[in-house]
Amino acid sequence: MRDATRKACLVAGGAGFLGSHLCERLLDRGHEVVCLDNFFTGSKRNIEHLLHHPRFELMRHDVTFPLYVEVDEIFNLACPASPVHYQHDPVQTTKTSVHGAINMLGLAKRLRAKILQASTSEVYGDPQVHPQREDYWGHVNPIGHRACYDEGKRCAETLFFDYHRQHKLRIKVMRIFNTYGPRMHPNDGRVVSNFIVQALTGKDITLYGDGSQTRSFCYVDDLVEGALKLMDTDDLIIGPVNVGNPVESTIRELAERIVELTNSRSVIVYRPLPSDDPMQRCPDIARARAWLDWEPQVQLEQGLRSTIEYFDRLLGRPAT
Repeated sequence: MRDATRKACLVAGGAGFLGSHLCERLLDRGHEVVCLDNFFTGSKRNIEHLLHHPRFELMRHDVTFPLYVEVDEIFNLACPASPVHYQHDPVQTTKTSVHGAINMLGLAKRLRAKILQASTSEVYGDPQVHPQREDYWGHVNPIGHRACYDEGKRCAETLFFDYHRQHKLRIKVMRIFNTYGPRMHPNDGRVVSNFIVQALTGKDITLYGDGSQTRSFCYVDDLVEGALKLMDTDDLIIGPVNVGNPVESTIRELAERIVELTNSRSVIVYRPLPSDDPMQRCPDIARARAWLDWEPQVQLEQGLRSTIEYFDRLLGRPAT
């Protein structure tokens, strides 16, 4: 007989950067974990240390196809999250967000399971409100190069709320802002991993635009804690809830900090700004503070040091 406090949790996208950390935390809590991934951007390397865990199961599956398992909670993290990856096959990216949401919601409906959607700050587009609050509807180009991800995630949120209203499904919607940490993909094109890899390998550090655009960077451990706290709330709290770091940095400041922390000789060079790239991105986390008693704990320098150490090992360099 299974322990009544032990839950069976499905993590879609569980071999990815965020998903692998979430799988670890759920196992640490004593739960059973079914890790689902099609390995388009996820990697077995991220979860290989879990493969022999007695409460961990790995399934190779694409969420655009229906799934039949028995679980208590579902975390839907399945979707490429970096521009390099989601623009590689934009049609599949939209399918993953929309068909994936339909299939995960259908599973939750059949099981009467609680389900969390990993949404994104990209639903705000290039925002005209700063910082971004959850009641802001966004400023998104629906036909741009980023729309496959932005609009896919917006449609997924629509589906979650309609399943909640129509089928009384127990949903949680979390809007994730820029997150970084160990297990980021080295070639995903995201700014933290880009800069660290370039700095460690002595290549030019490429800034798009003049580097004055701002982002807020949340360490992965804090992000996962926010996801767990949201899933643990009662059924009256459904979201959306911003989960991210409200402290802004310019991209140029980030590049300079990484050069300093890696003792790199890399030179910062400037390239044209991609289309629809937002100039500002920073969360208002009042809801997370009030509803989840959550805010980030890891300072940027501390998180960058841990991430740099990870990439040192990944690239086969001795840690400094």
